[in-house]
Amino acid sequence: MTSPLTARDRAKAERSDALLHAAARLFADRGYTGVSLEEIGAAVGVSGPAVYRHFAGKQALLGAVLVKVSHDLVDGGDRVATAAADPQERMRALIRFHVDFALGNAEVIQVQDRDVAHLADGDRAEVRRLQRAYIELWMDALAAIDPRDDVARDELRLRVQACFGLINSTPHSTRAAMRRHSATATVLVTMAEAALRALI
Repeated sequence: MTSPLTARDRAKAERSDALLHAAARLFADRGYTGVSLEEIGAAVGVSGPAVYRHFAGKQALLGAVLVKVSHDLVDGGDRVATAAADPQERMRALIRFHVDFALGNAEVIQVQDRDVAHLADGDRAEVRRLQRAYIELWMDALAAIDPRDDVARDELRLRVQACFGLINSTPHSTRAAMRRHSATATVLVTMAEAALRALI
């Protein structure tokens, strides 16, 4: 049986989450190399050295940000895919999930696009492994609605990755579009589904 968290444990977890959010925001604004550990700490009201109580350093913070978002995508994708028994609805559910995720995590997606090269080797390998698992999840869902028996996995992968490119480009759009979350999501869902079905 798991012991309940103490007040100190909860405070530490909250501070770690705050550091992750601050790091993601600052990395998105200025890039990994343009941000110091002291600035990340200051953003949540602690000194640079105090950050080491939670993370081994700036690179470890970057790793924690990108590994977490990769886990969140795989776990969330698995959850919505499992909940949808119908193949058509499963594909639509994955599209809606990814669109909502991209709009709600714009800063992390920007960091992923730009700063993955700065990850430590172990974190980079884990992010790549999780990315492959997420892509495979989508490929399986797409294969289930493609009437062709001989559709190649390489084609499925290309279509899925192109769809991700379409959706993930939104964090680089105008702030006005990002503020219109509902309208932007509707457009992206429609476009993503049309793109995936283009050859079916």
